[in-house]
Amino acid sequence: MPENVDWSQAPKGARWWAMDADGKANWFVAPNVVARTNFWFSEPIPAPNFGYIGDWRESLVERPAK
Repeated sequence: MPENVDWSQAPKGARWWAMDADGKANWFVAPNVVARTNFWFSEPIPAPNFGYIGDWRESLVERPAK
């Protein structure tokens, strides 16, 4: 798990940081739920990689509680 994620660089509402299989880092915000449907969506926002070199499957970091 990455230890150097700088949350001061995160966009407003970002709740998670993670790498994808291609080595690109992204911020993720809470999903938007579409009213009267059974689906939701959330677009990744490009993020710095903060030097993370581990397995992308173990990169998910949740924003610390305030």
